[in-house]
Amino acid sequence: MIRYGYACNNMTLGKENIRTGRTMIQRKFIEGGMQLASDRSLLNAKDLLPILKWNVANGIHLFRVGSEMFPRWNHYNIKDLPDYDEISEVLLEAGDYARANNIRLTTHPGPFHILGSPDPVVVDNSIVGLERHSEMFDMLGYAPSFENKINIHIGAAYNDKTSTIDRWIKNYYRLSESCRARLVVENDDKASMYSVRELFQMVHSATDIPITFDYWHHTFNTGDISEEEAFFMARSTWEKHGVTQCTHYSESRRAEQKRLVEDLFRRNNISMNELSKWPTFEKIYKDYSKIKEQAHADYILTTPNTYNVDSLDVVVEAKAKELALSNINVECCQTPLILD
Repeated sequence: MIRYGYACNNMTLGKENIRTGRTMIQRKFIEGGMQLASDRSLLNAKDLLPILKWNVANGIHLFRVGSEMFPRWNHYNIKDLPDYDEISEVLLEAGDYARANNIRLTTHPGPFHILGSPDPVVVDNSIVGLERHSEMFDMLGYAPSFENKINIHIGAAYNDKTSTIDRWIKNYYRLSESCRARLVVENDDKASMYSVRELFQMVHSATDIPITFDYWHHTFNTGDISEEEAFFMARSTWEKHGVTQCTHYSESRRAEQKRLVEDLFRRNNISMNELSKWPTFEKIYKDYSKIKEQAHADYILTTPNTYNVDSLDVVVEAKAKELALSNINVECCQTPLILD
């Protein structure tokens, strides 16, 4: 079974202010303290279950929980929140619902979690952040497993990949056993960073850590192997743990906007050769041209090549979130998608 999911926010429910990403800036935290952090954490926790129920009603059984469940959680112990007991009850209810309905929950901490940094402060902060994500899964009622992956990138190369990976592995073993049992790494979208092949040879070979294969990233950093080779190389790192492989899929925002711009020009009978005569349209074209090649599109036009495997989880990293799944072949899903 091929399952498709999305990340963090539900655009449909967001219109009703149902969301798990309520956060706060440092000033607000200083002013409101632990009670404000607790209030927002409780609201976030309460809104996870409605999102999961909406997902099930729409045939979606894969969801990435955002990293804002506990605002500014690097600055306190979760158990010290005034509403900790109620938050725990609410999250456990959501976790029980997910397990009862075969929903896989994952998370993807931000790019500042860099275990290979030469700066000990960065490393210490990274460890705290990763442990908080692991604690969230504990509160959801999950035993440590790559099924509920905490997905990160290596984060940097510092012009010396070998030394960076040595530091990364050393600091990886500073994490708790339960956190390590959830942590996975993902290939990068820059040739100067880490391909699936490098992650396999440098990280997985030393730690047995699974590799999340990102289709779009691979197009920019192939590691001199094909997509199919990279896909199955990453797949082998999940199979040895008996866990369904999880991948990421997205398409080019630049290409998406190019199609929209070209369609706009056609509908208005404007030739690219005469663009300078139309300042408004020229600006639209220039704005599109500034979009980074690696940027994710709002929607997807196709589905990835799954190479005839019989089980796979695909997190669609599209800006339109659950709305981007409406074009997916319903036969790929556990239950039919009924998105409007």
